This record gives sequence, C-alpha cells and structure tokens, in this order.
Amino acid sequence: MSKAPIDAVSLGIMWDRLIAITDEILTAIVRTAFSVGVREAWDLACVMFDAKGRSIAQASLSMPAFIGTAPLTMRHMLARYPVESLKPGDVLVTNDPWLGTGHTPDICVARPVFRGDRVVGFVMTITHLPDIGGAGLAIGNPDLYHEGLILPVCKLVEAGTFNPLLRDILANNVRVVDEVFGDIDANVAGTEVGARLVGEFMDEYGIDDLQPLADAIIAQSEGAMRRELAAIPDGTYRREMAIETVTEALDLACAVTVEGDRIALDFAGTGPAAPVAINVPFCYTRSFASYAVKCLTTPSIPNNDGTLLPISISAPEGCILAATKPSPTGGRHTVGWFIVPLVMSCLADVLPGRVQADSGMATLMLVTARRSDGREMATQYFLAGGLGAMDGHDGRAAVPFPTNNAVVPSEVWERETGMRVLYRRMLPDTGGPGRFRGGTGQEAALVNTSGMPVDVSIFGLRTKFPARGFLGGAPGAAREFAINGSAIPPKGRHALAPGDTLTIREAGGGGYGDPKLRAVEAVAADVAAGAVSVAGALSDYDVTVDPATGLGTRA
Repeated sequence: MSKAPIDAVSLGIMWDRLIAITDEILTAIVRTAFSVGVREAWDLACVMFDAKGRSIAQASLSMPAFIGTAPLTMRHMLARYPVESLKPGDVLVTNDPWLGTGHTPDICVARPVFRGDRVVGFVMTITHLPDIGGAGLAIGNPDLYHEGLILPVCKLVEAGTFNPLLRDILANNVRVVDEVFGDIDANVAGTEVGARLVGEFMDEYGIDDLQPLADAIIAQSEGAMRRELAAIPDGTYRREMAIETVTEALDLACAVTVEGDRIALDFAGTGPAAPVAINVPFCYTRSFASYAVKCLTTPSIPNNDGTLLPISISAPEGCILAATKPSPTGGRHTVGWFIVPLVMSCLADVLPGRVQADSGMATLMLVTARRSDGREMATQYFLAGGLGAMDGHDGRAAVPFPTNNAVVPSEVWERETGMRVLYRRMLPDTGGPGRFRGGTGQEAALVNTSGMPVDVSIFGLRTKFPARGFLGGAPGAAREFAINGSAIPPKGRHALAPGDTLTIREAGGGGYGDPKLRAVEAVAADVAAGAVSVAGALSDYDVTVDPATGLGTRA
C-alpha cells in the first residue's frame, strides 16, 4: 500500500476487518474455554493494539470494563517489556488489580504480532478465571492478600514455551486447576489465532506496517468525539448519589466540566475506601467514566484510543473510586457500576434526549463447594435486573447494564453445580413507571439438589437505593435475597444446606418522564405482557384496564 492518505471507503473496510478479527478471536476463546463464566456468560474481551500500544479494535461482545482498562494494561506491559525486548512466541500476563481490570480473578494476556523481525501490533485477551486462590471472591475479604495469587507483568510464555515455574505456582494456588488452565490456555490460543489473522490481513492488503491504518482509525474516532463534545454547552455539571456498602451508605460525587471539544470528570467529594471488598482501583473508574461519556456522545463508533483522547478523569487518591493497595477489590463492580448513572445524571439537563434512567444492574454470585468425589467446584452465576428507560424507549426486561454478561442456560448451570433452577420469571410492577417504562426485574429460585453443602458468595446491590427515574420517571423496585423464604443480607457469604432454596428478586430499571403521559395503549400492552398488573396500571398510570378485553381507559 502506498503512503498516501487512506480513503474513507478503504478505511471503513479495513477497520471492519480488524473488528471481525477480534470477534473471531473471542469466538475461539469461548469455544475452547473450560469455565462457565467464559464459555457461557462471555465474561471476557479482546482488544487489538498498534505497535505503540494504542488500542485500534475490539471484539463486538467484549465486556465494557475490560475494553476501558486494556489500554492502561498494555502501557504497563510495555513499560516492563519494551517492544525491542520481545521475541516471537512471547506472551505477557498480569492480573494485578491496579494494572489490569480492578480485581484478581481477571487475567490479561497479550501477544506481540510480528512481521518478520518487527513488532507491528499486539493482541490482548482478558477473561475472568473461575478461581485464583486465596479466600475466594467474597465481600468480607479484609485486604488484597486474601484475594488470591497476584501476577505482576511477566512472561507467561517465552519464545513459545510456557513458563514452567509460573505454571507450577498457579497450579499450587488454585482450587479448580483444570478449569483455570483450560481458560488460560484458551487465552493464549486466542492471541495466537489473532496474530495469524493479522498477518493474513496484512498479506491480503499488501500492508507492511499497521501504523498508517492505526493513525487513521484513531484520528477519525478522536475527531468524531471532539465534534460531539463541542456541541454540549460549556459548563460544569455536578451530581451526587448515595449507594449502599455493607452496613451504611456512601456518597459518590462527580463534576463534569465541558470546555470546547474536551471534557473532564472529577470525582472529588466521593467517600473513602471501605474495609470490605468493594473498593475500586482507578483503572476501573477510568474505564466506566469514559464508557459513560462515549454512550452519550459516539455510541456507534467502535472503541479505540481516539475516543479517549479528549477525556480526562481524576479522583482523589484513597477514595473508594481510587483505592490504594492493599484495599480489597473483589467486588469493585458493586461500586464501579454506579459511575455510569452518576455521570449520566450530571449531564441529564444538557443531554435530556440521550441520558438513560438508572438500571437495575445485575447480581454476581460465586458458588463454591467440595463435590462428593473430593473435587472442588467454583462457578459464577449472573442474573440481570431491568434496563433503565430513555427518551422514546422503554427499558428492556432482565438486561444487565453497564455490564453485558450473557445468561448462563439453566441446563448448563444445573449440570455444572448440581443445583436446580426451580424457575425464572418476570416480575410485574418492578420497572419504574414513566412515560417510558423501566425494564422489569425477574425472580429466580435455585434449589441445592447437589446433596452437599454449597457456599454462595453474593455481591448484591440496589437493595436500599433503587434505580432512579429521570425527568419525572419513578424508581424501579429494589433487589431482594432470601433463603427458604427468609431475607438474607445482600452482600456476604451464605451456606446452602442440601434442599435449601435461594430466591433472588432482581431490581427494576427506572422510568423516564411523567407516568401520566404514557399512552393508554402502551399501558394496556404492558398489562397484556405481564410487565404491569391491573392494579399497577391504575395506581401508577391512572389507567383502568379491563382484564376481559385488555382495553384500557384513562381514569
């Protein structure tokens, strides 16, 4: 290819091809991984970088958090191993929460892509391992040292050979060795697939250097972001919100300053780090803060370093959004997910048509047990609340946000754990009333039919502070947990004896706009679909629905 500027059509085609490559890498990992969290819940990501370590493409179904942390992880890796020190067949790794994704179970694996003897880019894959040792993923861990083995940036594979000492260290520190190594090997294989596909791509287009293409992708994205920011009125917009910790509430604060084509987010005023595992390393805060800005400005443009350049983010060191070592961070999502609705609320007055009411978010649990044959079990379970509504759109039922984990099929869950899914059903009247209704939550009942005691580590949220509605919309319903019908604390480790039933009632999303402005036909359709009860239609929307005909009238 000549060194002339890349025309728009060629840029679009090649950009899409790079994204397709990352999608293929992600699919390869899902098909070869061992753990339920990766092969069923898609708790993973793939990001491609140029030789300078700038992100240029991502897999379409990557986790939002990982996309945002990966560029920082790549910089830390290159600081430890400069490009000129790397050899073909090298694979770098880390799970350090402050260098990676914010907690120890997530492993970041990166491979340099060589063209001859020269590095032209990198492929990074990130997955959530089923176990990394320590006390396990639990809210009560008092410090980082309880949260498992921590790998600094090091070579997992050197010149094509897996580091035998590192493999032994890992094998002697995790409970489910086969699943852990099955996932790690899937990561390594994914990066190898990526390096091969990038080489084939460069052959097809006659490219010896990815740099001109990377420059064009980043410049195009940066320009689009700057144009959108320039359209927002200059000013500083502030909001605070209270969230639950374990025993008390804590305030998150944000000031968003828009000045021309740049935006700055400052989380000064946020409460201090906690003595339990809900603290957020700044890398995770930066990820979700930039994600919120991107959702409001350029949601249709694939993520890369260009969209990050006009954004600056800061938080006071030692606050819960910029926790320092050795703060425990295993449940960093229980606080970090709130960054997105906080930022959106800051800009609700100037971008009313783009902001989204708060979502019910999701429940993350880790289920562990010792099987009857002596083998250990460690498996994740996700369950989603309702999505927040926005201008012109009702929230979807049982959709996680701002994360995007897939649903683990009940049949898979039952086979892996021996626990039966008694039912999963939508919960009417849990979505916040509004001109556009919040998404409904769901209820699930899990029965311990395994014949053995099972420990369930729950990271529940939105039990005290439901999803807020915006611009006159009402909040969604709160989340609830119970064992055998008795309420249990939403954050903590609980023992399920054989025959016990764990019930989860997921939170609904917030509504958008005045509920009394919702169309009568829409309310009647909600009742027919089971999203709203007849009583709820009357009390929340002033609409009487005839159960016999399904027709509604304004009361």
